[in-house]
Amino acid sequence: MRELSLSNSRLDRRYEVRKRLGQGSYAEIFVARDTLASPRSPHSTVVVKALNVFLQEDVDLDLERTLVENFQNEAVALDRVRHPNIISRLGHGTARDLAGVVFHYLVLEYMAGGDIQSLIRQRPLRIDAALKYVEQACAGLAHAHSRGIIHRDIKPQNLLLTEDLVTLKIADFGVARFSAADSPITRVGTNIYAPPEHSPAYFSDTAERLTPAADIYSLAKTVYSIITREPPRQYAGKPIEGLPESSNDEEWSDGLLEVLNRATSDDPGRRPQSVEEFWFDLGPVLNIVADMDPDTVVKRTADLPQPHVSRGYTPLVPEQPSFEAVLKENTQSSAREQQTPMPEVPPSKAVIDYPAYEPVQGRVPVSVPPPAVVNPPARVPKRALKASLRRLAIFVAFAAIFTGALYATALYFRNNDVIESVRNRLMPRIAVANTDVYLRPTPSTDNDPVGLATKNSRVRIVATHENWYQVDIVEQGRERVGGPNSTHGWLNGKYVDIQEN
Repeated sequence: MRELSLSNSRLDRRYEVRKRLGQGSYAEIFVARDTLASPRSPHSTVVVKALNVFLQEDVDLDLERTLVENFQNEAVALDRVRHPNIISRLGHGTARDLAGVVFHYLVLEYMAGGDIQSLIRQRPLRIDAALKYVEQACAGLAHAHSRGIIHRDIKPQNLLLTEDLVTLKIADFGVARFSAADSPITRVGTNIYAPPEHSPAYFSDTAERLTPAADIYSLAKTVYSIITREPPRQYAGKPIEGLPESSNDEEWSDGLLEVLNRATSDDPGRRPQSVEEFWFDLGPVLNIVADMDPDTVVKRTADLPQPHVSRGYTPLVPEQPSFEAVLKENTQSSAREQQTPMPEVPPSKAVIDYPAYEPVQGRVPVSVPPPAVVNPPARVPKRALKASLRRLAIFVAFAAIFTGALYATALYFRNNDVIESVRNRLMPRIAVANTDVYLRPTPSTDNDPVGLATKNSRVRIVATHENWYQVDIVEQGRERVGGPNSTHGWLNGKYVDIQEN
């Protein structure tokens, strides 16, 4: 067994691996910080689930392909059942660890509250609080079944809580199956929670088919643990026939036992056939609990279990992964390492920054320690080059549009004498009439005069249009009697002489 070397590393130049949480039969779990996320984001801390085929004893290419397929199916299942009460996949990738081993990974949301098994070990839950958790588990599982996914490993350890211990989410879809599959089911799950039809401890000659009733069996035994704080060990592989003495005297105990007994029947056909039916069976228990305390938070407001949405949830799913077997490449890398030992590199000369991951065949990115970079090779990835060219093209397009807009504006102002009019109002020019000339209402002679500027009259030019001036008479050249008397109008420029300032 060979564990991945990811301590104090930065995965794909984004995820700073902080600590190792544990491992399963084929994957290792790490807590990491997403350096691209805001510190205030609920997803600034994430979980990295890394596929490690070398956790198996006798790994071969066929086994690895199966593990990779299961790993990718987990991502597909998580995306298909996206729900407020199911843990969300945030991303994926392929990288090398610090020893050069190639591995695939999924990025999942981090549930800082831990699993509900740890919570009930620390302290007992009020019955109403326990049933609120049960409702959220029912809401998430019902949604998964509606999307055609059977979880197959429902247990308290796979029910995770947010940091505020308010929202519950179902995790670990690693052995989930599509309910439409026609092939006989495999034996998986935890013995005391798994139903007889696919428990590893109970084999049958009858090829059972997978139905939601399998998850309902596991859910019922999980409810037993959450409410009683004891695992149902004495009922492993058989129906629940009693509650611990500490729960027997409660008003709701008889109703709860009846529901759990039916849901853990050996015959899948006798169990509730849907999570909604199981939740409906719990109705009398919910009503008894609600009557016990008028201020209780558990009140039957709907026939269906209601989800609880935590901050940061989104129904949008990331890009789908496409993982491939890498055992051959890992084997070749190991052989090269044995034949040619890596030379020791002084810490001050360590070059440990590598290009970010590009999904290009034959190239796998590297998980590296964070920033201790000395003279990295001058190399630009194709994706970064394409992005730079795209930004340059956008800049050139905007520059051309801006320049064209400026030119069009200048033409408009020039053709409409706007600039000249503004200049005349800010710095008016004085002209002298060289003869008697009529003032017109518009720059044209096709209208009646509105006034008269006598010879030697001083006028102020306030606007221009072609060879016409709009003027105000400042001083008449001589006294005049009768006729139009306006002192403002248009006159032809040939009848005035502009004075130099």
